[in-house]
Amino acid sequence: MEFQEVIQRRHSIRSFLEKEIESEKIETIISLTNLAPSAGNLQAYEVFVIKNEELKRKLASAAYSQSFIQEAPVVFVFFADPERSASRYGSRGRQLYSLQDATIACTFAMLSAAALGLGSCWVGAFNDEEVKRICGVKKKVPIAILPVGYPKESGYPTSRRPIAEKFHVLE
Repeated sequence: MEFQEVIQRRHSIRSFLEKEIESEKIETIISLTNLAPSAGNLQAYEVFVIKNEELKRKLASAAYSQSFIQEAPVVFVFFADPERSASRYGSRGRQLYSLQDATIACTFAMLSAAALGLGSCWVGAFNDEEVKRICGVKKKVPIAILPVGYPKESGYPTSRRPIAEKFHVLE
């Protein structure tokens, strides 16, 4: 699939087929996500790949009962590592760069999944402390939950604000 087609075909998918994802596809998502750029190449993020049914159920609950999370065969959970980034960039690394690193990595995972014919939905609404507890994390910051699976629905384009409202060319 051409990159432009991946971008145009990617939609939030909240309904998944009861079909496992081939391990090669999961490894491809992981490998491509690992190529995400990061501030100072510190890669100040960690990713948990969750297949365990009980953990997925707990994540869905921690995400304010967004049950589609537990229906996905695989759930990626992205954490920022503020102290890793702060080691070089101080407070700006702690407060911004590590969050950007994790966000970019999640975007790479989401687009990689789409390129492989899989669906996903970026989930940012959750109880931070619960997600940390479920993943056994203490000092990192949860940024996104990304359930991934074969789509049961095709998704649909959402409306966009006019380009002129968002993009400003300064010459």
